[in-house]
Amino acid sequence: MSSTIPGVPSVRASSAAIWPADIRAGEMHTAVYAPLTVDRILASPELDRCIRRQARSLLMAHEASPRTASPFATQQRWLMSHAALALYLRNEIVAPGSGLLGERFIEKVVGLGLASRNTASAFLKEMLKYGIVRHVAGSEGKRYRPFEPAPATLAAFANWLALHLTTLDGLDGGNRAASFVATPDFLGAVQPRVADGLLASRVVREPDGTFSLFTWVDDGGLVMDRLIAGCAEGSAGLPRIPTAIRSISSLAKGLNLSRTQLSRKVAVAEAMGSLGWSGVRGKSSLWLSAAFQREYHAAQAIKLAIIDAAFVACRLAA
Repeated sequence: MSSTIPGVPSVRASSAAIWPADIRAGEMHTAVYAPLTVDRILASPELDRCIRRQARSLLMAHEASPRTASPFATQQRWLMSHAALALYLRNEIVAPGSGLLGERFIEKVVGLGLASRNTASAFLKEMLKYGIVRHVAGSEGKRYRPFEPAPATLAAFANWLALHLTTLDGLDGGNRAASFVATPDFLGAVQPRVADGLLASRVVREPDGTFSLFTWVDDGGLVMDRLIAGCAEGSAGLPRIPTAIRSISSLAKGLNLSRTQLSRKVAVAEAMGSLGWSGVRGKSSLWLSAAFQREYHAAQAIKLAIIDAAFVACRLAA
């Protein structure tokens, strides 16, 4: 990846280029110096509002570019995507413009226990087919052609990170997102640390409960985002939280899973007591249990804490 490509963040910026003068001078909100912990995030009175806003932002990102969002379709693909980008960005620091060999990616995925060689290879081929990644220019004729993320893919990762930083800012009044958006080169520094945190977390890699029920199916995370985004405001303390969702079809609209597939998952979640219909099944609004909402909040808090720790570590290292 060349720093001369318009819209593609460079990973070789100096610390002076990464941080605006006011932040380097220490004028940033003090909360950024100490990353928010999971407990602090869950204790925030702004959590519900910020998480609903984050869910809406994730849905909007998918609607704007479903193809670019495809690497995030399942938990497995999401983790493989982060592993691949981290490998690529770190390699760019050592050997700018050389890209990443597919075999290195496959070895990393297999070594982490994320997927089999066949699954990792098929994933990479799919990403190449749809232009999520591309072969490095000038590598034609080589037996093993390195690849790099397409500019739109890098932009999608940057947007994903920015919207999570926005959530963190909403919790403590910081200005992480504005600083990051103003200096997109910082993606190259912070994303590998985020990936390390996600891949090292057993809770992230092996979710349980209702969250696990949805997260391993295509666009299952977006199903949960849609449920959370549709929760009624001011419902804190209610054992059953009403949503704006009135049918399985509306819940599945625009997602890469069929109404039949989603109906089966919803039926299992109903049996678990995680959600249900306020009236006649399929003809009334869905409700979520307070326990399911807490489960979703906890999963987001773990992810946000990992992102904030990575952000602060990079800032202090700059």
